[in-house]
Amino acid sequence: MKPLSLLTAYLENLSEPHILFDAEYRILAANEAYRRAFGSQHSVVGRRCYEVSHHFSVPCDQAGETCPLARARQSGQREHVLHLHHTPVGEEYVNIELTPLPGEGGAPGYFVEKMETLPGAHGRPDRQGLIGRSPTFQRMLALVARVAPSRASVLLLGESGTGKEMVARAIHEASPRAGKALVPVECSSLPESLFESELFGHERGAFTGASGARAGLVEAASGGTLFLDEVGDIPLSMQVKLLRLLEAGTYRRVGSNEIRHADIRVVAATHRDLVSMVRQGRFREDLYYRLATFPVHLPPLRERRADLPLLAEALLQRIDPQRPRTLAPAALQALMAYDYPGNVRELRNVLERAVLLSDQPVLDADTVREAIDAGRIGLRREPVLAPPTAADVVAPGDTPVATAWRTREAQALREAVQRHRGTRAELARQLGMSERTLYRKLKALGLASTGGSDRP
Repeated sequence: MKPLSLLTAYLENLSEPHILFDAEYRILAANEAYRRAFGSQHSVVGRRCYEVSHHFSVPCDQAGETCPLARARQSGQREHVLHLHHTPVGEEYVNIELTPLPGEGGAPGYFVEKMETLPGAHGRPDRQGLIGRSPTFQRMLALVARVAPSRASVLLLGESGTGKEMVARAIHEASPRAGKALVPVECSSLPESLFESELFGHERGAFTGASGARAGLVEAASGGTLFLDEVGDIPLSMQVKLLRLLEAGTYRRVGSNEIRHADIRVVAATHRDLVSMVRQGRFREDLYYRLATFPVHLPPLRERRADLPLLAEALLQRIDPQRPRTLAPAALQALMAYDYPGNVRELRNVLERAVLLSDQPVLDADTVREAIDAGRIGLRREPVLAPPTAADVVAPGDTPVATAWRTREAQALREAVQRHRGTRAELARQLGMSERTLYRKLKALGLASTGGSDRP
């Protein structure tokens, strides 16, 4: 085994933060990179690692965390974990690689730990990035930390509003390609006729209106990451060309025979069930397996409800940075009681409505409930009152789609009237329409007399 002085000198030559400690968790050395990234006014040498990083009084595995030292003792191998560490700027997610160094008799004598902050993820409210501390969030983030440094294609699977683009950005920023561009492709918004041109570019005269050559999004992402958002919406005719890009790393601009090479890493995302789409012949099986080299499931907000207070605080900072609001305890309880089918995106919408509805620095429960109810109008699926009759909602010449929409709107209005206890003007404001429009709709349903008075 090398003398301690030689190991200490070796660590000083490493550019990443490293510490050296013994089997009793005592830190024996910390290199300059560690002191810059995690240091404080007090030296960490002589202290135990769990005291410095976690402010624990016992080792990590005795405090509900995964301890890389305990795992390395069992396996005798290098171990990786993701931990929340105390840093000069607050608690941050840190990717840890611990390597045991053999001592006398083959048992580990020293342990070398490399630490790298995971960019774009926080265990505290922040104005940017992913935020959370719940077990489901940390499991997802651990997968992100594992796959980010690699070249593997990643498929992000999750409901709408779970933050797939933010996770894609976190993967990009924690990868060797972070110095280059992350280029998003909104697959659901590109018509089939323009998809190939937008992705691969085109030459002059390739089609009507192509007055000059134009680089595509693949070229814009050269050296970086191409993020294919809602990949389940890619037309079948384009899927084979995307497959060629992934398999061979080559493509052609529209109107050109020249084969170009792409230096990109692909991260794809979808809220669709691609496996079912493959069975139905709506998505190529070979493309699915190319994209899903490393699938990552993003938990919906209802499965990480413990993160809601942190998210709400951070979102309120982002919504109005000049005048950030806070939540009264009862208002937070009202937020916690809702399921958020639209996930974090819907939570932001609720909070933004609440900020607009209140002039107070502290949002109260009534304001939050009003903001939630305003977003639920037209989205309820379970009838609360007797459904309106055809005479209530069907207009001459209505198509079946229009009739269905009118039926849903009428039902939502009936439910809103049943819940509302204020004036008609307040109800109109909640529903996002003028008072005159509301009166006309209520009159058509025979509810004008129950829609609230014009006086408080």
